[in-house]
Amino acid sequence: MAVAEQLVEFKRDYSSKPRKDDHGNGGGERSPSPKERPSKPRWREEGRHHTLEFKEWEGEAELEYVKHKGVSIFLMESGMLGTLTALWDVFPLFTNTGWGESSNLAFLEKHMGASFEQRPQPWVTNISVDDIQSGDFLAISKIRGRWGGFETLEKWVTGAYVGHTAVCLKDSEGKLWVGESGHENKEGEDIIAVLSWDEWWEFELTKDDSNPQIALLPLHPDMRAKFNESAAWEYARSMSNKPYGYHNMIFSWIDTTDGNYPPPLDANLVASVMTMWNKIQPAYAANMWNEALNRRLGTQGLDLPEILVETEKRGLSFDKLLTIPEQDDWLYSDGKSTSCVAFILEMYKQAGLFDPIASSIQVTEFTIKDAYTLNFFENNSSRLPKWCNEGDDVKLPFCQIRGKYRMELPGYNSMDPYPNMNERCPSLPPKYSRLKNC
Repeated sequence: MAVAEQLVEFKRDYSSKPRKDDHGNGGGERSPSPKERPSKPRWREEGRHHTLEFKEWEGEAELEYVKHKGVSIFLMESGMLGTLTALWDVFPLFTNTGWGESSNLAFLEKHMGASFEQRPQPWVTNISVDDIQSGDFLAISKIRGRWGGFETLEKWVTGAYVGHTAVCLKDSEGKLWVGESGHENKEGEDIIAVLSWDEWWEFELTKDDSNPQIALLPLHPDMRAKFNESAAWEYARSMSNKPYGYHNMIFSWIDTTDGNYPPPLDANLVASVMTMWNKIQPAYAANMWNEALNRRLGTQGLDLPEILVETEKRGLSFDKLLTIPEQDDWLYSDGKSTSCVAFILEMYKQAGLFDPIASSIQVTEFTIKDAYTLNFFENNSSRLPKWCNEGDDVKLPFCQIRGKYRMELPGYNSMDPYPNMNERCPSLPPKYSRLKNC
């Protein structure tokens, strides 16, 4: 019998007398403590009714939450076979193979409407670094391997057509550098780093096995004139070697209670995934969302079950909690938290590009798509470097400098900044329509 046809019933028994089938567990006047409960829930059939008995909780906080909110049961609408087939479709996204690459492209074509037209060779541009200036934006799309798979899912939920970013800086001697949040150091940690262009470019050409497609987005002359290079360098140095901004990474995506989750995702599923990760890797969960959720509640040190209870006490739904905007000045246990794109936009903010409304802009609320749609970049193709898109019969409004497939950035360079920008925006595929001034 399909689960969808069954009546699923969750029974909580707090009666004064033990039931005969409880064998001393769970009966009596009080609710049994977590340690007293067996570790396995029991599924018992009663004709067309099913009773799922939970005999153990992770703690009193989880039990209190369930008393008020009940439990969530997710039905596999496609059945077990269909669900396993769907998981099999996702698995190759993370493999560092030709199969993985073609799977990522197929996923993005199917779910986002992206296209991947092959460019004429050479697929690597012969760049003159003299033409690259401080503040120029690097848009990077990885299409295979661990990061390729992760970026594909990130692109799908946010509408961004690239999944990683970096920024160019020139020093007083004219040497070109690259600032990047998400650089992997020798210890395998993802950190914020400032690398020489030669080191960064050599890695992308010879060592990055994700087959990155890379575009250079030069700043508009007006923005370049406004760009305070000294302030940008000061910010970059202050953030160098700090951890990548995992704390607020997902919160730039989630702005609404129901307008950011492509089916079958929703806030309940997100909460369930968080709960599972909280049990499997508590330190990872604390880094990814617990600290950020505490910041939104004004609390400290609560774990996820306690966060859920505190949210309920305040009459706030969990899906609403997720939408509270991140604040750029929030300090986490390891300092300020900036993802790859937040690092660049905070540099832009410090360098004056968001003036005079910088105080009303929270760059940690911006996705990568939000960044490249800003009206900050060159809009006159005649001012692009001569080597820009050389040999390609399609002239892009930016410079693709690496990659087999022609990059596309829908909405590129089209939106002027406004106060509280990108704090309440939906992002549902395939159109990713946004509300005015959201």
